[in-house]
Amino acid sequence: MQRATLDQDSEQSDQERPLRVVVAEDAYLVREAIEVILAGAPEVEVVRAVGDGKSLLQAVDEERPDVVVTDIRMPPSGSDEGIRAAHEMRDTHPEVGVVVLSQYAEPSYPLALLERGSARRAYLLKERVHDRAELVAAIKAVAQGESVIDARVVEVLVEARRREEASPLSELTPREYEVLAEIAQGKSNAAIAGSLFLTKRAVEKHINAIFMKLNLDNPDDVSRRVKAALIFLGAGVDD
Repeated sequence: MQRATLDQDSEQSDQERPLRVVVAEDAYLVREAIEVILAGAPEVEVVRAVGDGKSLLQAVDEERPDVVVTDIRMPPSGSDEGIRAAHEMRDTHPEVGVVVLSQYAEPSYPLALLERGSARRAYLLKERVHDRAELVAAIKAVAQGESVIDARVVEVLVEARRREEASPLSELTPREYEVLAEIAQGKSNAAIAGSLFLTKRAVEKHINAIFMKLNLDNPDDVSRRVKAALIFLGAGVDD
């Protein structure tokens, strides 16, 4: 009976202790601001703040935090250290949640963050940092194994998917798409045939199908190849 009571007390203590957080941000003022914001949240304790990717991984090894709050771009490369660290921690510290803070709403970064799974991962835009409640909620969510994606990023992802589905390119077969990519590089039918190991006749059939699906089926339009290439490159064409 006494042991059960001790176990219950220990479990209650774990639930009540603040979440241990490591902050990683190369800009000193931003790093300080995040620390000040989180200092006002009793359910969170910042145990270390660092300014680069290598120091982040070292801090995780030494502090064993519940959650990491990290910038997406830090030294040494200044590219995607935050995401790289999140991927590495999947292997070395899978129990650690990661909240990535970024100024980029474009889909490539959040998709890269989640490519190895969404559990214990959050992607927030830096403009949300001043909202303590939102930041703390994200920290709590990843600590519990959940995921959070900034609402604005979700809107961008949905819009990108909508444009993709509405694009006439979605009607092309994989082989037609490959042929169109070759056309966009300015290659002749003979060069396309050699590159894709097709006969010239097969290339011509694919190109005719591409023109039909892209509504460029007027045989008198001598600029069809150019227009098809522009559609492929995302420039669009006005009829």
